[in-house]
Amino acid sequence: MSKKNVRNLALDVLIDIEKKRAYSNLSLHHVIETNELSAQDVALLTELVYGTIQRRDTLDYYLQPFIKGKIELWVRLLLRLSLYQMVFLDRIPDRAVLFEAVEIAKRRGHRGIASLVNGVLRSIQREGLRSFDEIKDDFERLAVATSHPLWLVRRWVEQFGWDETKRMCEANNLPPEQTARVNAMRVTVDEAIARLKEEGIEAVPSSVVPIGIKMVKGNAAKTSVFQEGLVTIQDESSMLVAYALSPTETDVVLDCCAAPGGKTTHMAERMNNKGRVVALDIHDHKVKLIEQQAKRLGLSNIEAKQLDSRQAHTQFAPETFDRILVDAPCSGLGVIRRKPEIKYAKNENDMAQLAAIQRNILRSVAPLLKRGGTLVYSTCTVDREENEQVIAAFLDEHPQYELDETLASRLPSSVAPYVRHGMLQLLPHHVYSDGFFIATLKKKGEMI
Repeated sequence: MSKKNVRNLALDVLIDIEKKRAYSNLSLHHVIETNELSAQDVALLTELVYGTIQRRDTLDYYLQPFIKGKIELWVRLLLRLSLYQMVFLDRIPDRAVLFEAVEIAKRRGHRGIASLVNGVLRSIQREGLRSFDEIKDDFERLAVATSHPLWLVRRWVEQFGWDETKRMCEANNLPPEQTARVNAMRVTVDEAIARLKEEGIEAVPSSVVPIGIKMVKGNAAKTSVFQEGLVTIQDESSMLVAYALSPTETDVVLDCCAAPGGKTTHMAERMNNKGRVVALDIHDHKVKLIEQQAKRLGLSNIEAKQLDSRQAHTQFAPETFDRILVDAPCSGLGVIRRKPEIKYAKNENDMAQLAAIQRNILRSVAPLLKRGGTLVYSTCTVDREENEQVIAAFLDEHPQYELDETLASRLPSSVAPYVRHGMLQLLPHHVYSDGFFIATLKKKGEMI
């Protein structure tokens, strides 16, 4: 397939995301599955889609002086896509980008649109990019330069300070890496890497998690190593949850909001397929995903049920579980590298609404934990309203719970320094994994 067709497909995905609010990863996956693309084409397509979305506001800032009046959405997206290549990809010559942009404009529109696209891109090429120094407000300059909404930049500066916010925004624009968890019941890290190599996948051990590997080249999800249940695609931050909860072979564990089952199966593996993991999800089709994962990995100690976790207290007797995981629905602001459209889709009201749901889930499951048991609360966001503030509100309401100060001792040494008072807040630039929050709580009293 020619690069031209790859650009055309990239434009289709960008239109899908803008018009239908589709998730970038799902829309991209669909296009890759339904077109015969080489590995090289897949890599280029992925880079074009993610890069154009990641840099949206920066690209619009550069384009703005050269666009007069209203233009159709697809034309704006074609200009963004083309300018992204000219500014951020140095291996593609400008003349190729210009030629193909004009050809796509002719095919999708008419000569007038092709002439507009050509004119805008050539003007930028001739006159150069406008400077961010034109933006006098510091917050706005950082927002535009890193393509993050202004409200979010202000919020993060208030929560984390200027330097951390700047580094976080910059890290969010780095390309995401594929990492996987090795099924230690069946294979070692070195054996998994060797097996992947036989299938043309280059992988190295994770520097964050002992059980993790990182793909340097290729997609592990397409291998027999994955199909046979020797590895599971999972971010390194997400793998930390099972370390925090640390279930044993005799435990009965409740996993709320468990789909698609990455953390569920990790806990079940750590339990050597013994004990019992009850995995809940509100959606029936997602319960099936958990069951498929368990089957692929050869795990029989997982029981998946369709249930809204806010109703868990109506289905289980008090003090049923030794350990409980609440991996709560959240704004996802820690996974912007993987789903860059998230940063444009959210607003401040979302955090307040999600925090209310998170508190309700914790309230529902709190009576179900045995005395002396451990409850882990985790999210893939970096927002304090959904993280520390939810935990503070929970502890205020539930005096029988306290923060577990021993959390750092159970985590890998790479992240232990980021633990404060039984809580871990990883930002995307700390170990270049997803932004993630983990709080560990103990229920007071002796195990009965």
